[in-house]
Amino acid sequence: MIVTLTPSPSIDATLRLDSSLKVGSVNRAIDVTRVAGGKGVNVSHAIHAAGSETVAIFPAADTDPFIQLARQSDFPFVNVPMGAAVRTNTTLTDPDGFTTKANGPGPVLSAEDQQAIIDQLSQASRTADYVVLAGSLPGGVDEAWYATLIQVVHAANPRAKVALDTSDKNLKALYRTLDRAMPDLIKPNGMELGQLVGEDGDYLEELARYGDYREVARAARNVNAWGISEVLVTLGAAGAILVTHTGAWVAKPPEIEIRSTVGAGDSALAGFILAREQGKDYLESLRTAVAYGTAAAGLPGTSVPRPEHIDLEGTKVTEL
Repeated sequence: MIVTLTPSPSIDATLRLDSSLKVGSVNRAIDVTRVAGGKGVNVSHAIHAAGSETVAIFPAADTDPFIQLARQSDFPFVNVPMGAAVRTNTTLTDPDGFTTKANGPGPVLSAEDQQAIIDQLSQASRTADYVVLAGSLPGGVDEAWYATLIQVVHAANPRAKVALDTSDKNLKALYRTLDRAMPDLIKPNGMELGQLVGEDGDYLEELARYGDYREVARAARNVNAWGISEVLVTLGAAGAILVTHTGAWVAKPPEIEIRSTVGAGDSALAGFILAREQGKDYLESLRTAVAYGTAAAGLPGTSVPRPEHIDLEGTKVTEL
């Protein structure tokens, strides 16, 4: 069982433009989609599509439009009722492969809302193999709230592995709380890895784009040395790096026509966890992660890949 928690889910609206984005002018969309989104939601969606057991937990009122969209996506979920509306994130994609995003503000969770989420997470964690805590934190909670949630999972089920995927101040708070709340896996991109170790994430990603993964691997090894067992760094078209206590690997994807990069990192995390739950080694798990992320980038909007979309053979993995 793979449990995901998305503290700040979103209605993801994607507009596919008929030409390059023109700033300050009228743009015309040839296709519009609206789906239930958010990092953990996307992970559960992909895992369910692969036929594995999962449940997505998120705060949302029973009458929120997000609930109907979640039902349409047909993945198992438990919503924790709250008074505020789920936010909307808007994505514009154009024929040149560029993606422009505008993320709406998240809700403010009351103390009662937070406790209800904690109670639901604790209950679901008891039978979980993996618990994925993912996305930005909503208003009203401490920036280190993920540390509290990790403690909740470990108290409910010490055997459950915890994966964390977040950014900005919530990611930076991770370092300050490792003494009391250690995740087993984190999945930053290059920019987020830079945030975590205090380096230039743009520079790390640029090096990877030109085929030099040494600095990314070095930074990831620093994080691994803090005690985090698995550091999965997604790097877009440059692939991904995995650093563990036993080694480091880089996976490079096949060339594809990129349709939307939204949710590709979430799909990569889903692929990695699926492979690990199936008993695959680190090399094959990284291969699966990059194959899932690549497949997602080749699909429109925030569509999640299914097993038939996955190109494992075309995804090349080497040891660093």
